[in-house]
Amino acid sequence: MIEFAASRMRAVPPLPGTVNLTGEPATDDPTILHAPTIGEAWFAVARRILDSGVPTRYDDLPIREISLVTLAVTHPDPADPVIARHADPERLAWMHANFVDHAKVAALGDADSYATRLFDYEHSGRDQIAWVVDRLRTDPTSRSATITTFQPHTDTSYIPCVSMLDFWLPGGAVEMVVYAHSIDFGAKGYGNLVELAALQHRVAEALDRRVGRLVMTVKSAHVYDTESQYMNDVLALTAGR
Repeated sequence: MIEFAASRMRAVPPLPGTVNLTGEPATDDPTILHAPTIGEAWFAVARRILDSGVPTRYDDLPIREISLVTLAVTHPDPADPVIARHADPERLAWMHANFVDHAKVAALGDADSYATRLFDYEHSGRDQIAWVVDRLRTDPTSRSATITTFQPHTDTSYIPCVSMLDFWLPGGAVEMVVYAHSIDFGAKGYGNLVELAALQHRVAEALDRRVGRLVMTVKSAHVYDTESQYMNDVLALTAGR
C-alpha cells in the first residue's frame, strides 16, 4: 500500500481569514504558458497562481486557483534539474510510487494507483501504454492513441486528477497531450510533470522516436494556502536566475 503522511497532503486546518470562502471556481480566461522545461513550467504556473489566483476552497480547504491553463513544454525531461533541486523529495517519491507501484494508495482512500490504471486497467491485465505503442507503430499518423485513467466501475469518491493521456507523432516526435481536472502545483504538480515526462520518454524509446512537446491542460490549477509560503520562498530564491 502506498502511504504518505496525511498531514503533508491536505489534512490541515484553514488559515485565519479564509473560513468564509465559498468554494466557487475561478472564472479567468484560458491561458497558455510556454516553457522550455517542466521545471520552468512548474515555476510559471505557480507564479501565475500566487500572483493572480482567486482565493477559494477545494475539498473544503483554502486555495488560490486559476482555471483552464495549458502548459506547453518544449523539452520535457523527467530528470529536470530545477525540480530535483527545489521539489520536496518525499513528495516526489510518493508520486513516483503512484506511477510504478500497483498497490492501493492509502492517502487517496485506498484508490488504485496510476500504475494500475495505466498498466493493468481495471485489473483486467490491459497495458494501456503498450496499446499506445502498438497503435502508433501500426499507424504513425493516428490521432487517436488516447487512453484514460478513469475507471468508472470503481471510481466513486476519488476521480484521478490526470484523467486523459493522448499521444501522436507530429513531425515524427512523440508528443503527449494531457488533461487534468485539477492539479495542486504547491505539493504534487511537479511530481505529476516528472512522471508524465517519464511516460512520454518510455513511449518514445519503444517507438525509437524523438521526444516532442508535453502539453498539459488543467481545469483547476491551484496552490493550497498551506503551501503558499513554500512556493513563495522557492520563487523568490530562483527569481532572476
